[in-house]
Amino acid sequence: MSLFGTGAMGRVVRSGVGRRRVRTVVIVLAVMMAVASAVVAGALMAAAAAPFDHAFGKQRGAHITAQFDPAKAGAAQLAETGKLAGVIASSGPYPSTVFRPVDQAGFHLPTLTLVGRSGPDGDVDRVELKTGRWAQQPGEIVLAASFEGPATGIGATLKASDTTKAPTLSIVGFAVSAGRTADSWATPAQVDALASEGSPVTSQMLYRFDSASTKEQILADRKKLAASVGPGALLGTQSWLDTKRAADQGAAATVPFVMAFGVLGIVMSVIIVSSVISGAVGISLRRIGILKAIGFTPREVVRAYVAQALIPAGAGIALGVVLGNLLAVPLLADTEAVYGTVSLSVAWWVDVTVPAAALVIVGLAALIPALRAGRLRTVEAIAVGRSPRTGRGQWAHRAMGLLPLPRPVTYGLATPFTHPVRTLAMLLAVAFATVAATFAVGLTSSLTAVGTSQNPESRAAVTVTTTKRNSVAPPPPPPAGGSVTGPSPVGGSVAGTSEPKAADPAKVRSAITSQAGTGSYYGKTQTEVAVAGVSGSVQASLYEGDASSGSHPMISGQWITGTGQVVVPTRFLERTSTELGDTVRVTYEKETANLRIVGESFDTSGSGLEIHTGMANFASAVPSTFLIEVKSGVSADEYAQKVAAVVQPLGGDATTNTPSGQEGVILIMSAMAVLLTLMLVSVAGLGVLDSVVLDTRERIHDLGVCKAIGMSPRQTMSLVLASVTAIGVIGGLIGVPAGYALHGLVMPVMGRAVGTSLPSPVLDVYEPVQLLLLGLGGVVIAVLGALIPAGWAARARTATALRTE
Repeated sequence: MSLFGTGAMGRVVRSGVGRRRVRTVVIVLAVMMAVASAVVAGALMAAAAAPFDHAFGKQRGAHITAQFDPAKAGAAQLAETGKLAGVIASSGPYPSTVFRPVDQAGFHLPTLTLVGRSGPDGDVDRVELKTGRWAQQPGEIVLAASFEGPATGIGATLKASDTTKAPTLSIVGFAVSAGRTADSWATPAQVDALASEGSPVTSQMLYRFDSASTKEQILADRKKLAASVGPGALLGTQSWLDTKRAADQGAAATVPFVMAFGVLGIVMSVIIVSSVISGAVGISLRRIGILKAIGFTPREVVRAYVAQALIPAGAGIALGVVLGNLLAVPLLADTEAVYGTVSLSVAWWVDVTVPAAALVIVGLAALIPALRAGRLRTVEAIAVGRSPRTGRGQWAHRAMGLLPLPRPVTYGLATPFTHPVRTLAMLLAVAFATVAATFAVGLTSSLTAVGTSQNPESRAAVTVTTTKRNSVAPPPPPPAGGSVTGPSPVGGSVAGTSEPKAADPAKVRSAITSQAGTGSYYGKTQTEVAVAGVSGSVQASLYEGDASSGSHPMISGQWITGTGQVVVPTRFLERTSTELGDTVRVTYEKETANLRIVGESFDTSGSGLEIHTGMANFASAVPSTFLIEVKSGVSADEYAQKVAAVVQPLGGDATTNTPSGQEGVILIMSAMAVLLTLMLVSVAGLGVLDSVVLDTRERIHDLGVCKAIGMSPRQTMSLVLASVTAIGVIGGLIGVPAGYALHGLVMPVMGRAVGTSLPSPVLDVYEPVQLLLLGLGGVVIAVLGALIPAGWAARARTATALRTE
């Protein structure tokens, strides 16, 4: 026996599903879209939350990783900080330094934070050994697991630097610290020995607090630590919240907008399913009366109409689960790259919970109009069903008749008032579709602005480098099990690249200034530096001259205007618990400078940290690139060719810049936003189509009378289209402001998910003309949805229409 019965009950259900094809298709698509969005959102939330939290809890990760100056705070004093109020566990002090090792092939690894620990265990940050063993004597080192590969395996050796007398270190293990407190570990004596190579030793302390779940609590805990030691003793801190955000951001940024579309889809599916079933009840009153007359109980009638919604909804749920799993794959791939262990498949509980919830929601949406069908009295249903009800909306017809418009148009404008509930459902469907379209336009525009802002070098017309572009050997395939990443610093190289002979920057600069057509220019180099209190290397962009034309958008503060200044992104401020006006200690090669933070830049380039400062702060820094703006009327291509002819013999090169393409994640999010919007708009159009079909069938006799007294097919079509035009206008007026507000709500949440606030160029993306066109989009959706039934009504023969009730 089936869930909805056999025999007569089964025939009634199958007939209702099969005869009303438009209604069936509308329910299938509405539910499919809602389920697909919910599956993607659930998959991303599961991927973004579970891996880091599990690993961090298992290792008792450090809420705060602090670096102290050992000359101002001794070991005994630091040990006492572990007894401060609120501290539930601490480890350290451990000697710490930074160094940039060279592998056996002579290639540099990125700058690493090295911590001296006698073992992986401790009250805080119980480092997990993946392979090998812990360093037990000088000359041995343990690296973070991400560095493991063919060139850096167990037993391989590294030189501590590229100097002749640098000590050799043997790799004995690979480990993982969930809190990322270090990139490498050795014995405390080994750290002291390497510190003599140019990087001072600092003291690392690891803390867990009873309250450390918010930024405000972390800042309060940091103040306790700073107050417990002498002035200037606390060099810097790293918050676990920023480490978590960096680990999660691959998927976290996509969750808010996918959830927004999912909520829109769920609400729209509820509205459309309720409207469709309510319309089916309204147009089938005579059929309901007959069913009751032949013996169907009220409960059986309710079951029949709920089944007519649940059967197509079940098909939509199945398709939605499949589509959601397919859409989640490219986004989960980005998450897998962050964690390395996340499955590319959606969590099983998401594929179970979402369909179950969708089935309950659809069932409840269909139950209310089905209960109305069950409560109808048999005689009343048959009597009402045989003759159309009159009197509804007569006031609207009289009011619209006063307008200076053709009678078919005023008749159509008054039609929605005959069925206010059905009209409200159409209005909400059009409004939600307009919300989705408005939100999608703003989202894609914001994502485009994000992509453009992250490559300020592309704004310059010409780029002149101190090395020839074709002199760099292509990198080898990434090592199995991990990769070594990092920008190539001045005087070093990234593994897999050769060192080209660089041109003298002074001669390149002279060639630029002497070239006719030069407007403005600035020098730039990207390198790695060490920042006190930050584990691992920090990418630094060093500028020479006025670099305002190549600046990142500013969230607060100002761009660098002189020496002693640094601009940092939001995640740097959060990770180091600093703010504008604070001073940070930055080490470039063997030079150290104390720089004041003057600005907060917008940067979503990755989980790593980046700073921007003037080249004048470090005497040994030289520009590797010059970015040039040419004078008005000067061809960038011709200018680049002339400069290249001068600098190529010196070892440099000159090229014109082309607009940078969007990053893969941005393209994926934009494409998904467009796809989900098209689905919502299509579902809204089908919802209008179904409602207009019901209206037209109910009024076919009236249309026959109008045709008999002279209404032309064109006037008939204008009557039907006019009945939805006002709905489209009102839906657009509601949907555009709501979509605008939704964009203003979701975009900052997406920014916070990747550890940054958003500047106005990313948020203020709507133009007045765009908003006007989006408002007209509501009319387009309504009219397109009504075109097919309007054409059917226009083609209907008068005699056929008059015989139809």
